[in-house]
Amino acid sequence: MVVGVALSIAAVGWFAQWDFGGRPLLRAILVPVAAVGAAALVLAPWWMRLIRQVSVEREQRVREFERAEIAAHLHDSVLQTLTLIRAKSHEPETVARLARAQERDLRTYLYQDRRSEADSVATALTTAMSEVEDAHGVAIDTVHVGDAPTTDALRAVVRAAREAANNAARHGSEPISVYAELTASVYQVFVRDSGPGFDPAAVDPDRAGIRHSIIGRMERNGGGAVVTSAPGERTEVSITMPRKEQR
Repeated sequence: MVVGVALSIAAVGWFAQWDFGGRPLLRAILVPVAAVGAAALVLAPWWMRLIRQVSVEREQRVREFERAEIAAHLHDSVLQTLTLIRAKSHEPETVARLARAQERDLRTYLYQDRRSEADSVATALTTAMSEVEDAHGVAIDTVHVGDAPTTDALRAVVRAAREAANNAARHGSEPISVYAELTASVYQVFVRDSGPGFDPAAVDPDRAGIRHSIIGRMERNGGGAVVTSAPGERTEVSITMPRKEQR
């Protein structure tokens, strides 16, 4: 390195002593440019090494911060949940509920860009199904295609779907599935259980869950709902809401 710097200084000195054919203006321009260029070439490896070192140190600090955040989250959630599961090992339903809740928590932590319920109807529906799972100790397989801010009409769909899922958890059997699809013209949600089914026409008029909380709610908000079931068969609730505001 010393030899290279010495040779560079000698070369610049020799270049500076050149008379440039008696052109002082050209010499005044080229000599400083050559000196700066030579200094840049000599110092370039050092600067590059310094930049790489700073970048590596920054990455190490970021990794340490992320590692500390993950460790704190694992301690506050996963480890405590595992302790509860060990204490409640004789209660299978409680263990299953804790495991599902922890799974949702981990998914939320891994995908921290998840939007709020007001900004995302997909989040609103998923949250509603999670509440049904916790309330009844069942597993609901939820799939949502498309997303949009949760308007009053879409919120009515979420509430109707939640009531349908509640009915499936109380009166049906697992597996329970919820499939939702949002397009530019319509929002549809299908709630299905695995039986044992019932005759919708024979439902007691005093039981207002289906009539008011699902079908009536959708009709009041400009949508519709259809309950398809039969004794010994599965039950499916189809909820549809046209997106008039998007037209």
